[in-house]
Amino acid sequence: MIGAIIGAIIGGLIIGALARLVLPGKQDISIVMTIIIGIVASLVASLVVGLIGYHNKSGFAWVPFIVGIVFAAIIIVIYGNMTGKKQLNR
Repeated sequence: MIGAIIGAIIGGLIIGALARLVLPGKQDISIVMTIIIGIVASLVASLVVGLIGYHNKSGFAWVPFIVGIVFAAIIIVIYGNMTGKKQLNR
């Protein structure tokens, strides 16, 4: 149980950080919010690709990982628009 929680936090951090790297400019959000968005995006991506019919046979699941990054980027933009913390173009 605790291993799954730690794994979700680490995975969320990686997916959220990569999503922030994909987006242009600097996003004005905290590391905690980046992790939460990454975890949510990862869960949604896994659900969506599973519903589409993707099943990883072996190795690393690249499709849910990449879809998770895309979903996280979308959520970061939506979060920025909702909170007024838009991207800073520096």
